[in-house]
Amino acid sequence: MTFEAVFSLVKQLSLSDKLRLIKWMVPEIERELVVVRPTPRKSLWGLCADLGMAPSAADIDEVRREEWANFLRENF
Repeated sequence: MTFEAVFSLVKQLSLSDKLRLIKWMVPEIERELVVVRPTPRKSLWGLCADLGMAPSAADIDEVRREEWANFLRENF
């Protein structure tokens, strides 16, 4: 039976029968619904662990000073 055929039959019901149908159908539909849990994502902690030790703040500051020391002096 198609949806259209069922819908035309439902339209012929009285208001109280339509309400009873809804009250009966809602639990049926809820039982059929399957809650799909998303697949757990891989944690980002340790994503770069295979790259070795990170540079220290002092190393970063030193390289930054070296790079900015001649900024605009080299190009012009």
